[in-house]
This record gives sequence, structure tokens and C-alpha cells, in this order.
Amino acid sequence: MVIHQIDDNIKGTSIDYRPDIKVLDCTVRDGSLINDAKFEMSFVHAVYHACAAAGVDYMEIGYKTDRKIAQGKEFGPWKYCSEDDMRKAIGEKNPNLKISVMADTGRTDYHTDILPRDQSIVDMVRVACYVHQIPAAIDMVKDAHDKGYETSLNLMAISTAQDREITEALEAMVKSPTDVIYLVDSYGSLYFQPIRDLALTYLKAVEGTGKQIGIHAHNNMQLAFANTIESLALGVSFADATINGIGRGPGNCPLEILLSFLKNPKFKVRSILECIQNEVEPLRGKMQWGWQIPYLITGMNNEHPRTAIEFVESTGPKNLVDFYDKMIDN
Repeated sequence: MVIHQIDDNIKGTSIDYRPDIKVLDCTVRDGSLINDAKFEMSFVHAVYHACAAAGVDYMEIGYKTDRKIAQGKEFGPWKYCSEDDMRKAIGEKNPNLKISVMADTGRTDYHTDILPRDQSIVDMVRVACYVHQIPAAIDMVKDAHDKGYETSLNLMAISTAQDREITEALEAMVKSPTDVIYLVDSYGSLYFQPIRDLALTYLKAVEGTGKQIGIHAHNNMQLAFANTIESLALGVSFADATINGIGRGPGNCPLEILLSFLKNPKFKVRSILECIQNEVEPLRGKMQWGWQIPYLITGMNNEHPRTAIEFVESTGPKNLVDFYDKMIDN
């Protein structure tokens, strides 16, 4: 990776008040990876209204997954995000809080399942893809853009991509109609220097285009918050977070910490703390998330956390050294 020098005058070096920073809450969408998208309507309603009261800019309510791929009773409503379910959960929509959905490349019948914008409660469609899926992802973004949505391209597992792949992917994404390009540390394996270098690479790629850069960080190395604010300091504009860090495995950047840090006076943390107290913490007995040492081991080895999740669910804190040795030998 080419190391960029940081311009002392770059926007956001000292994260003061910056109206361009947008916070996107992923609580329901990322949390759906733990409970197969089976959150109760009341939970989604509470998260939505807590985010609205906190001044959050976007709430991601779930996935737009093709029912032919994910069938039956295995998944709850936030795997598909029908208009009826979204409207039922939200109730009256707050004009200051936009709704996003995530469409995984190759897993969404976007021509059918994503309606024209004027028929939907959704404001933004975020397309997630891996490097080899860029052409298909761009087609999805074009479709959503033409239907009237704000869009983002979320390039996942960036820590596993080669420099040439990143360069080519950015060139293609910049030519697309997407509004935001996301740097996604899917394995939570990146320290501040590669995060800094990647953020600057992404920002350089979109110079003069009007496009913005976002950051989505996972907490395997307990660096999700640190890497998020490092990216914002360099000029990244969109920051993802979840209430109480809820998310698969070690979880994500905690929303309450991010809001407490940002200087924009519109952000207020009280409603998020109330949501943690009344809605999120009571789920601890039913769902498991949060940092544990096995996630450190997968993070330091740049591996998907699925092996750590399986280990934690099967043995808890036992046999950590055996798990470490197996990961090192792989």
C-alpha cells in the first residue's frame, strides 16, 4: 500500500463542527446477522425513534434479500424489508431521519424488490459487494439511482484486497452514479495506519466528483471507534455505528460513543442510552455480541470472524490457546 503524506490543511484534520458528517445507524441491519433478522416490530420502532431524537441522519432498517434465496421461516422481516413491514415498524416518519436498506450483490432481486423511490419509505439503497462483484454492484447502483434513491457502494473485506484491485475498483466506482463509496473493514483487522492510508486513497479518488466517502468499522481489535474517528479526521463524511455496538461477533463502532465525540450540537445521546437500557441490554440473554479474545485472534490474522463465533458459541473462554494455535497454523 502506498503511504500518503497528510496535508495539514485537509478538511477535518481536527474534527471540529462539520455539517458534512452524516451518521448512519446500522443497529437493526447488523443486529439481524445475530438473530436471523427476527427483531420485534416494537424493537425496530424504538430504535427508529431513539435515532430520530438523537439527531442521527440515517437508519438502516435491514436487507433487501431475494425471497427465492432466503426462504421459509428461517428469517424474520428485516431480511426482506417489505414496504408494509417497514411502515408498520416506523409509524410516522420523521423528516430528519432517512431510511436505508442494504442490498447484497447477487442476493437481491433489485429489479422487482426495490420499488421506485416515490412508492417507498426508503431514501437510500446501499449496495454491498466484494471486489470481484464490482460490475454487478454498479448495475444495482444504476438501477437504484434511476429509481430516485440516494446510493452507496460498500466494498467489503477491503483488508483482503490487493492494491491493484483497490485501484481498479475505485476507478470503476467513481465512474458510477453512486453518491457514497464506503471503506469497510469487514474483519476488523486494520490498524490506524492502513485505515489512514485507505481513507486518503478513497478521498483522493473522489476529488472533484462530488461523491463522499464512508467508513464501516468492526471491532475485532477494539479499534472500530478509533478507526472511525481517524477516518473522519481525514475528511471522510459518512460514519456507520450501532447502538451499544450490537453486531455479529465483536460488533461495530458504538453509536453512543460516536455521538458523544462529534461536535455537532444536533447530536444528543440521551435517547440512545434510554434505548440501550430498555431495548438492547434486555436482549443479552437471547443474543450474543461484543468483544472477546477469539475475535482478537481472527482480527490479527485478517480472517472472517465466523470461526471465532463458532468457537465462542461452542466453548466460551476455554481452549483459547488451542484456538490461537489453529488460527496461526492456517
